[in-house]
Amino acid sequence: MVSETTATMTEPVIQMENLNVYYGSTLAVRDVNINIPYNQVMAFIGPSGCGKSTVLRCLNRMNDLIPSARVEGKVTYHGRDIYSSDVDAVDLRRRVGMVFQKPNPFPKSIYENIAFGARINGYQGDMDELVEDSLRKAAIWDEVKDQLKKSGLALSGGQQQRLCIARAIALQPDVILMDEPCSALDPISTLRVEELINQLKDQYTIVIVTHNMQQASRVSDYTAFFNAEATEQGGKQGFLVECDTTKTIFNNPREKSTQEYVSGRFG
Repeated sequence: MVSETTATMTEPVIQMENLNVYYGSTLAVRDVNINIPYNQVMAFIGPSGCGKSTVLRCLNRMNDLIPSARVEGKVTYHGRDIYSSDVDAVDLRRRVGMVFQKPNPFPKSIYENIAFGARINGYQGDMDELVEDSLRKAAIWDEVKDQLKKSGLALSGGQQQRLCIARAIALQPDVILMDEPCSALDPISTLRVEELINQLKDQYTIVIVTHNMQQASRVSDYTAFFNAEATEQGGKQGFLVECDTTKTIFNNPREKSTQEYVSGRFG
């Protein structure tokens, strides 16, 4: 089991120490050291192929589902090594939820999209209350409260993404991972999700992967910039360049490559 301990405001919820990720014998991402603070939004930015999403998936062991993937180094959640043999990955994923790039509601009613995961995880409380609370927190309740029996697949793309966020919230996590959550959405839906992220950080720690520099600057408190270099085998190897407050990364980064990326000179 993963520890139930609640983080204090001064300690990181998740720490990555000397994290390396391999696909087979290929080192895909190297030497990542990041502390993710409590109730803040951390953005992962960088060009395609730099390992942002790969690192994100390490945080709730989603890479376990890729047979060739292997992780070295240490990732701790509330001080507990999540790759320890006695950690239940399914339980971890309940506490460290994931929202994917493309909205993926279940082919069920709006109500069951929220209730299903909670039910199979043994939720014993008032299910109607949980569904309403989760949809309210995801800023979609007022739009769907009179059509809870309607299929989640019938919603618009932006509504589907907020439904998926509500589904993650229903499992009562304290960390929510978002992998390019707005890349498939129109500008208005993107704005709604960004507003939602700003509201949710009062209760959750959020880590978001985004290609959108403006989005990262708007929604995040901290930013980690990743880059990649070509390997002798013709592929790419990602690495962390620097991690700091978003204000520092965008206005006064330590590294020249960071400045060039956030100013749009490459990527």
